[in-house]
Amino acid sequence: MESVHSAPLTIGDLASRTGVPIATIRSWESRHGFPAPSRQAGGHRRYTDADVAAVTEVVRHRGAGLSLATAVRRVTAGPARSRSVFAEVRRLHPELAPRVLSKRTLTALSRAIEDECCARAAEPLLFGGFQRQEFLQSAHHRWHELARTARAAVTFAHGSTTSPQAGPLVEVWIPEDSPLRREWFVVCDAADLPACLTAVELTSERPLGDGDRRFEAIWSVDPQVVRDASRVAAALADDYLPPRRGNGVALPDADDPAPASADLRHAHDLFDRMLGYLEARA
Repeated sequence: MESVHSAPLTIGDLASRTGVPIATIRSWESRHGFPAPSRQAGGHRRYTDADVAAVTEVVRHRGAGLSLATAVRRVTAGPARSRSVFAEVRRLHPELAPRVLSKRTLTALSRAIEDECCARAAEPLLFGGFQRQEFLQSAHHRWHELARTARAAVTFAHGSTTSPQAGPLVEVWIPEDSPLRREWFVVCDAADLPACLTAVELTSERPLGDGDRRFEAIWSVDPQVVRDASRVAAALADDYLPPRRGNGVALPDADDPAPASADLRHAHDLFDRMLGYLEARA
């Protein structure tokens, strides 16, 4: 027998059947692209029984203490495809050629992104991967300053069982088995200054001093690449944060930014070649 609710539903019907106010549904659609209604000729939203089930599931996850971003992502896409920022950016953008860089060069690139972001970016969304707590400690004050003017600023590190400190900087402690323990990344997701650098530490046959460590790295100022890196980092932060912390991490905008211009791609290629020459002489 056909369901009595098989006909298209209005937003009022959806609100009535889920208990979620109309204004809230519209806010979810604007910020997260969820639920995704069909549109009639006049622009009116129409929903299905599947939308009712999905919204109800999000409400259930929220009641269990998950952030809205995590609840929506789990209902619509399941867990993050990758537990690695580096691996996911490489998967999504195979055109980016990785380079083997020294820690010294990675530090210089990271500082350049951070300095430009602090000086020019308007309300950026920032993510920093520091591998271990001792590496984060040396940059702690710097990132607290960056967080003061950011829409959100999040750091990832392993090595502490204490709760993250309160304040504008969201500190995410990563578990022992996380691939992020081998990763280094800086992501500045801002409309006026997009930039990201992500790298994975290369293994060695013998123990190396801190200054001798080397990484396979990719970087980009293409807004679409940066947005993808930002979304992966935001999803991982939501996964690792304590369930009842709340919405400490702002999601990147639902709409994809325009791709990089030809001039910007040429500038990226030139600078990337310069990095290769610098590393060859190091």
